[in-house]
Amino acid sequence: MRIVDRFTEIIDWYPKHMSKEERHLVFKIDWLVLSFTCISYFTKNLDVSALTNAYISGMKEDLNLGGNRLNYATSMYYVGYAIFQIPSNIVLTRLPAEYYLPAFEVMWGLFTLGTAFITSYQQLLIMRFFVGFTATACWVGNMHIVNSWYTRQELGKRNAIYGCVSPVGSMFAGYLQSAAYTHLRGVRGLAGWRWLFIICTIITIPCALIGVLFCPNVPDRTRSRWFTEREKQLCVDRLLKDGFAKTRGVDRTLFKRIFGNWRIYVFFVVANLYWLTPYPSGIPYTLWLKSNPQYSVPMVNNLATIAHGATIVSTMFFGFYSDWRKNRWEPICYGGILILVCNVLLLVWNVPNGAKFFAFIGLGVANGPTNLLMPWLAEFMSHDLEARSASIAIVNVGWVVVNCIVPIIAWPTVSAPRYRGGYIWSTTMAVIQIFFLPLPVMMERRERKRGIDFRRKVLEENGMASAGLEEKGSGVGDDQSFEEVGKTMNEKEVEVNAVAV
Repeated sequence: MRIVDRFTEIIDWYPKHMSKEERHLVFKIDWLVLSFTCISYFTKNLDVSALTNAYISGMKEDLNLGGNRLNYATSMYYVGYAIFQIPSNIVLTRLPAEYYLPAFEVMWGLFTLGTAFITSYQQLLIMRFFVGFTATACWVGNMHIVNSWYTRQELGKRNAIYGCVSPVGSMFAGYLQSAAYTHLRGVRGLAGWRWLFIICTIITIPCALIGVLFCPNVPDRTRSRWFTEREKQLCVDRLLKDGFAKTRGVDRTLFKRIFGNWRIYVFFVVANLYWLTPYPSGIPYTLWLKSNPQYSVPMVNNLATIAHGATIVSTMFFGFYSDWRKNRWEPICYGGILILVCNVLLLVWNVPNGAKFFAFIGLGVANGPTNLLMPWLAEFMSHDLEARSASIAIVNVGWVVVNCIVPIIAWPTVSAPRYRGGYIWSTTMAVIQIFFLPLPVMMERRERKRGIDFRRKVLEENGMASAGLEEKGSGVGDDQSFEEVGKTMNEKEVEVNAVAV
């Protein structure tokens, strides 16, 4: 155990200042929060990625998906995905997450199963719409849960773990389709791509049970059997000390709390510009591989996973790096520069295949810092849990809407693999996003010069010493025990009650 403890200290998983009691608590939070959110997100990405893998493994020919029909099917998924996101994350702050999220997981699993038995392009569009509609609660809902349990010094690493699930799911779908194409093609009269959707469902639905058993909701609303009453209070205390406020409720003021400051507008632009630009590491990369006759279908499926593997390594590295550096924008800036270089290479196009591989995989690397955008937003919105949850959904809806439109206009399947218009678009957006990335930092500094500090306000409202802002670490350290924090808060509550009387 000493070796494990030493390793966690080296990687700063549990900072040195953290007490034994808090380490044990964070260890338990990791298992409960990350177990369900990661498994849920994995199954979602498995089901979503299945379409591209099925398309290059026989679905295109079986369902006559020529022209831009793959684009339209993908856009139909995003239409369903966008419609319910914002209401879903607002509802999630009121309903028990341990039942709400697994229920939607079961539903999207059933629609994924239905995709295995479709016989026409029209049926595919219907199924993709409902897969998107029922999957809407997954990413934004789980992102809200993950970013509601951890302090600033912990968010980058935990979001890296959660973010890695997306490329892992995509990689696994590629390997799964390769195996299904090779070993299950023709079994019981079904094509290999149909078996992929069946297997995805078999994996997805049982995973929903994990949510019912382990998902702890958010700290000040948790009813988890795995926390003692004392631990539930300690979870709230450590976040309050780091400036993360408790729930304020959903009322008429929510709209103003979301749209009444610059945060939602700036992050909407910054996040969506960044998310757009590494797009070629996905479908364009896969279709470029498919256009090379020397690669067989299984090899295309396998080679397509390299970019996802690069994203996994990059996500972990930049997640830890951002916590160590105590800022998010720096690694995002590095990723933005790499995106620009890779898109320029692909725009030129007449370069050796090795350079194209470098560009596609480099965009996979640049995908890693994208997982820091939401914890960055969560930190800026730490003073309001409900507004934070809704803001996460609003920013993501922007990405979804753009993904409904841009692939059809800039990345039509008929333009594969050259995609000249697409690379012009990505290169232009890459230049613009580099100029926008420092904007949140500049706006916050300007805000503080005017005396506005929401983190300090949360501390003061809960009777905590504002000096806590100057402590080396975030969270409760050895120099201030949980008992002392709880005592301070209880004294504050007594004062408020006395005034009310």
